Amino acid sequence: MFIKPDYHLLESRALKPRRFIQVIMGPRQIGKTTLIKTLVKELIMPYSFVSADGVPNSNFGWISNQWETLRLKVAAENATEAILIIDEIQKIENWAEIVKTEWDRDTFLDLNIKLILLGSATLMIQKGLTESLAGRFELINMTHWTFSEMQEAFNFNIQEFVYFGGYPGAASLIKDESRWQEYVLNSLVETTISKDILMQTRIDKPAVLRRLFEIGFSYSGQIVSITKILGQLQDGGNTTTLSSYLALLDSAGLLSGLERYSPDLIRQRASIPKWQVQNTAFSSALGKHTFDQARTQAEIWGRYVETAVGAYLSKFVRLGEIKLLYWREGNYEVDFVLERRGVVIGLEVKAGRTRTQSAKGVQKFIEKTKPHKTYTVGNSGIPWQDFLKLDLKQLF
Repeated sequence: MFIKPDYHLLESRALKPRRFIQVIMGPRQIGKTTLIKTLVKELIMPYSFVSADGVPNSNFGWISNQWETLRLKVAAENATEAILIIDEIQKIENWAEIVKTEWDRDTFLDLNIKLILLGSATLMIQKGLTESLAGRFELINMTHWTFSEMQEAFNFNIQEFVYFGGYPGAASLIKDESRWQEYVLNSLVETTISKDILMQTRIDKPAVLRRLFEIGFSYSGQIVSITKILGQLQDGGNTTTLSSYLALLDSAGLLSGLERYSPDLIRQRASIPKWQVQNTAFSSALGKHTFDQARTQAEIWGRYVETAVGAYLSKFVRLGEIKLLYWREGNYEVDFVLERRGVVIGLEVKAGRTRTQSAKGVQKFIEKTKPHKTYTVGNSGIPWQDFLKLDLKQLF
């Protein structure tokens, strides 16, 4: 049985003395619940694993009831410790305040009840943590599966990973592309948008948000202004509305808008975004090419590879290890700029454009910004097959 590295971190924290609430965040269907199921099989203490999915969001007493039930179990079994695990915690309104009250009560009474919270609506979880639970929690950020993980768990080859992406639940369906596509669009994309965005945030134009994702995926790897996107949307509102919708899609692990690198932060934040899907499964499921068509056409496959590199880099953004941007000035461009603790690295993916154009962009970037390092991902540099297995810290 394949076990993600996140499990060992969670296990070590769960077995330590009660000190912090453990919060597991990440997109849907990447194995958060499976992680918990693996953990509870190893526990020798009382525990309760409940989900708020399907509980009315106005049922403010639900969390307290679950807590009190476990307290009674601890007393009945004369146990010295226990663990309460709540999945999809963000579904309950004012959840953070209720958790704070119950957690602090146990602290005051010296009740050794540990708490693990799971959530897929990242913005909603983060808001509750920072507003009410500051100083009381530790985060475990789970991300889309990497090539190394999909290879070990499901025997994916590199081409299958680039096209089908890193979703464990969809791995068994890739031989039936129509079924795989339906699963990705309905069980992943639509469920994420419906449950993690529309049900948790006030959205005045839900049809626009869905259409924004569909258009955004088609531009993945391209630099396109919000204004141009707005022109393709009927009743799309304004650029502020689209920017806020893009932020929600980003937090849900679907679609990002990378900023242009500039030493001037004001210019950087006002830049035209470079669109990037966070899992290549989205591009493939919404795209026009089958797996065989994509991998046998060099130019098309090159775009898939660049998207896969960007999606892999997005993993490290979600972990808080790097800031991911791009660079462009006039006709000169560098695909990705990585920033970590003041160190700036330029990254060029040679997967479809001429070598001359790529080389000139990198050279101009070096002249203008003086980065610490630059790398090429492709046959003339780091093979992209190796890059998708690389520990990014090695670049720095």
